[in-house]
Amino acid sequence: MIAYLNGKLAYKSPALVHMDVNGIGYEVQISLNTYSRIQGMESCKLLTFLQIKEDAHTLYGFFEEAERSLFLLLISVSGVGASTARMMLSSLQPEDIQRAIMMENERMLESVKGIGAKTAKRIILELKDKIAKHKDAGVHLSVGVNNTMQEDALNALITLGIARGMAESAIQKVMKNEPLLQNLEELIKKALKSL
Repeated sequence: MIAYLNGKLAYKSPALVHMDVNGIGYEVQISLNTYSRIQGMESCKLLTFLQIKEDAHTLYGFFEEAERSLFLLLISVSGVGASTARMMLSSLQPEDIQRAIMMENERMLESVKGIGAKTAKRIILELKDKIAKHKDAGVHLSVGVNNTMQEDALNALITLGIARGMAESAIQKVMKNEPLLQNLEELIKKALKSL
C-alpha cells in the first residue's frame, strides 16, 4: 500500500496529476477539490489510496485526510465505485457530503452526476451511523470549521427552547426541500415555521 507521495507536480489537470518522486512518475487520479488546493503548487504531498483490480492498478490522491477518509467510506457502500466517489468529491465539498448524509438530504446527493435515488438512499443508510461514530469519537472527518450551518441552526433552536429531536427534524425537512439553502437566518426562520 502506498500511503502518500511527496514530490514535484510534473503535470496537472482537474482529473489527474503526474507526480515526480525521485525520478519516478506516478499517475494519480484526483478530485476537483484536491485540484483546487494544489493548483498553484510546484510540488506537494498527496495522501493516496491504491485500488487494485484485474485490469488496472489505479492510484487516487487527496490533499487532506478528511477527503481520503470520506472517499474510503463512500467506496465501502455497495454500488459506489471509486469513480463515483471521486465524482462526489469533485461536485461537493467533503463537509457538504457528510452533512447531506447526516441530515438525510437525498436531493443533495442526487445532484451529483451518476447518483440516483436508490444509491443516495443506500449511501445514507450505510454511512449515517459510521459518520456519527467518527464524530462521537472526536474524529472529525471535515477539517476546518466543524460548526456547520445546520449545527448552528440546531443550537439556535435548542436555545429558543425547542426539543432537540423536534429541532433536528425541522431542519432536516427544510434542507430536504431546499438543499442549496446557504443562509443561517433563513434556515432558522423556515425551521421555526415548519414546527
